[in-house]
Amino acid sequence: MAPDRDAILKALERVIDPELKRPVTDLDMVRDVAVAPDGAVEVVIALTVAGCPLRSSFQDQVAQHVGAVSGVSSVALRFDVMTPEEKAALATRLRGGRPEREIRLDPGTRVVAVASGKGGVGKSTLTANLATALSERGERVGVLDADVYGYSIPHVLGVTQRPIVVDSLIVPPVRGDLKVMSIGLFAEDNGPIMWRGPMLHKALQQFLSDVHWGELDTLVVDMPPGTGDVAISIGQLLPRAEAIIVTTPQPAAQQVAVRAAVMAQKTGMRVVGVVENMSWLVGTGQELFGSGGGEALAAEIGAPLLAQIPFDPTLREASDAGRPVLESAPDSEASAAIRTLAEAVVARRAGAIRKALTVL
Repeated sequence: MAPDRDAILKALERVIDPELKRPVTDLDMVRDVAVAPDGAVEVVIALTVAGCPLRSSFQDQVAQHVGAVSGVSSVALRFDVMTPEEKAALATRLRGGRPEREIRLDPGTRVVAVASGKGGVGKSTLTANLATALSERGERVGVLDADVYGYSIPHVLGVTQRPIVVDSLIVPPVRGDLKVMSIGLFAEDNGPIMWRGPMLHKALQQFLSDVHWGELDTLVVDMPPGTGDVAISIGQLLPRAEAIIVTTPQPAAQQVAVRAAVMAQKTGMRVVGVVENMSWLVGTGQELFGSGGGEALAAEIGAPLLAQIPFDPTLREASDAGRPVLESAPDSEASAAIRTLAEAVVARRAGAIRKALTVL
């Protein structure tokens, strides 16, 4: 008995676009379903681009879900490419009726900006691993690399896939469950970005308005070091953002980090806490960069010390290999400390919600 076509269409509702995170049926990507009397099924899915790097995900999902339908003897999947009109319709559907150039983050999305007063304190590495730790906890997480000149998030997370453009929307690459956006994904051969201030603001605005972030619980933003144009723009574009200030233990880093905290506050961000990185060498406890910088910074800006992250070679090795240390060395001392940081970040949000409800 030939399988029921409606049952096959129902099964296709469980096939999720790996980048857009929505069923292919909702996105009108199913172009055709052919059912033969002997139970052979052929499905045609229209992709946004011909060379979609995640084709294997569609193949695996269609084989799994359609193949489980009663009466199906074999499953074949063919791909087609959307027409310009279909891409425009998809962009309109993803935009949800919102006008272009409007900030696309859902009002319920928490924005956590990871900032520092100077470079070299491990801010980008902590950003990538904090995002991974939050994702481990079941949150839907995006990572925005706002360090336009010194972009490093693609390298730290091992993301090389270029974003896909659907009409006027940019679909960010997905690494596991993380959605990632960086100017580095557009740069050629690690080329430098040589822009003046107004172009920086425009790029950030585009990353927030034209990128289809979808439904996110948290957007983690890797800020550039210092107190320049990008920090001001983030404050203007995302007035609800919260800031985490990263320092190392020595006074020279702590004193510079104070400036980043003050600027975050002046641009409307809420400083939720401080992270002290490279606090001690794992295995020895040796304080290579002194001690007390994190506590001093927290006391000076009136925010809690959320976590101390040890100087762990596995963290550096994982970042160079393009993997979060929580994946490559989940039982390491650094991984435990980063999970502690994620717990503290989540707890700070819960505390803020309770405080708001108490006021109401």
